[in-house]
Amino acid sequence: MRSVPFFNYPALFCKQEADFQTIFSDVGRRGAFIKQRDLADFEKSLASLLGVSYALGVGNATDGLEVALRAAGIGEGDEIIVSSHTMLATAVAAHFAGGKPIPVECGADHLIDPSAVEAAVSSRTRVIMPTQLNGRTCNMDALGRIADKHHLLIVEDAAQALGARYKGCCAGTFGVSAAISFYPAKVLGCLGDGGALVTNDTEVYERAAELCDFGRNHNGNVVRWGFNSRLDNLQAAFLDFQLRKYGDVISRRRRIAALYTQYLKDVKEIVLPPAPESDPDHFDIYQNYEIEAEERDQLRKYLRDVGVGTLVQWGGKAIHHMKALGFTQHLPYTDWMFDRLLMLPMNMSLSDDDVCYVCDNIRSFYGYGQ
Repeated sequence: MRSVPFFNYPALFCKQEADFQTIFSDVGRRGAFIKQRDLADFEKSLASLLGVSYALGVGNATDGLEVALRAAGIGEGDEIIVSSHTMLATAVAAHFAGGKPIPVECGADHLIDPSAVEAAVSSRTRVIMPTQLNGRTCNMDALGRIADKHHLLIVEDAAQALGARYKGCCAGTFGVSAAISFYPAKVLGCLGDGGALVTNDTEVYERAAELCDFGRNHNGNVVRWGFNSRLDNLQAAFLDFQLRKYGDVISRRRRIAALYTQYLKDVKEIVLPPAPESDPDHFDIYQNYEIEAEERDQLRKYLRDVGVGTLVQWGGKAIHHMKALGFTQHLPYTDWMFDRLLMLPMNMSLSDDDVCYVCDNIRSFYGYGQ
């Protein structure tokens, strides 16, 4: 029986072990541990990739979102509209920035539903925070129109979408700022926690940099209350090295997505993500491969029994399900969707044969021939 884990963490290191060891030795021998040239080089590379003016390495994407909101002027009681289909971190960042997260329905594309956003706007709404989920960018035209109509800011949770594009523009470039994650399982992942804030706004960048460095400005003077959230210099060096071949990584993930489409497109009991090249407005990087499946839990058990790892994102809990945090929203479409969602393996350790094995077993579960 073949084993296809959902994510092979050791492979993340082992496939690049020699290069990582060289980087580790170089950084260590220079004593370049905190805010050295490796971080500055990576920030420049990241900004260049996205076509933005500034990139700021931070401790993790949750910090990046909180800092983005604070730097944009969010304060006590301001409402931030988020998709309920997102990592808890999105709402956590809004809360600790002093705001109030307002979860709304996702749409059929699993992304925030613009019509639900429009319906949720109140006199206290200040920000729309779309999550660019699974490596796909939201309908930013529709969200932009809502923001313009109601004089709202857009701050993007682009944690899962580095390199994804909508109508040629990169996720993370549509609003006042955005945060990106470098958690190890991300398309660009480091060997620990890491994140970045990106922006074209000089004032937002300067405030964000001060917030992340104890409130100190570029002259070293304390000008505001701040805290400590820095992307570790060693992690930045690992990331900058990997960024050089990022295009090849995205191409491979899109190839895996195309294979899933090829093998599963006739299985009526599941709904697949859009295939590569199927939508001229979207360029997806396939951070995750999230399907909808009838008899989801039974399918998951069947796949586990044949050695295939899967994942129900967020532990099967949408934001509005977390009643202990005070959420009272009733979101029936998202409820229905969360009974069906399942993520299949999508990572760089997968071979074509692995994908075929996963698909053969899904077909077998639903009674289709090989």
